[in-house]
Amino acid sequence: MRITCAAFGFVAALAGCTEATKAVDEVARRSAKAAVAETLATRFPLVPKAVVTPFTDCIIDNASGIEIGQFAKAAVVGADDTTVALISDILGRPATQQCAGKASLAALAG
Repeated sequence: MRITCAAFGFVAALAGCTEATKAVDEVARRSAKAAVAETLATRFPLVPKAVVTPFTDCIIDNASGIEIGQFAKAAVVGADDTTVALISDILGRPATQQCAGKASLAALAG
């Protein structure tokens, strides 16, 4: 009986931890999106305003957890050349290019 109670307690604690982690991840992603969108709008003059949001989504969706953390930090301390380089790197990835291409067509057509 004690083992069952202990196991149940562990599972309940783990579930709570998972929910907290999801909440933190969501806050980081929102902050990261804000930093990427602002950087695209101010440091990438060839990106039309109509595609800033779709491009931002593509960049965030193709960024690693560490990269999202770097963008979230940039949302607090401000974007710099490192932020620009990171965005350029992620935009150069094939999956991001595919996403951005589809997003561009959809945004400019609609």
